[in-house]
Amino acid sequence: MADDTRAEEHRRLGSLSVRSRRDGDAHVVELIGELDLDGASAVEAELLAAEATDAPSIVVDLGGLEFIDSTGIRMIVMAAERSEDGRFTLLRGTKQVHRVFEITDLADRLPFVE
Repeated sequence: MADDTRAEEHRRLGSLSVRSRRDGDAHVVELIGELDLDGASAVEAELLAAEATDAPSIVVDLGGLEFIDSTGIRMIVMAAERSEDGRFTLLRGTKQVHRVFEITDLADRLPFVE
């Protein structure tokens, strides 16, 4: 790809869509739909690919999620743990999705930004 700052990939995985793009210094992974067992491995692969880039920041945008299950939560926790350098951040999802992080006592332990 000639210009990594504008490259974007969009994949539809059943009830989940994943958009991955480089936006300046950030690699943004946008999740839309339902993140459950069916889509978690593809999201994990996308996050590992983003981690392998030289992007100083990896942002996972949960704003388009309507549902997340324990598989999705676990995958996000593991990605955050791999990012000891503070490179990984999460954009909050809907109230319904963020409530899952609150119930699991992860809302204050994960790197959420507004």
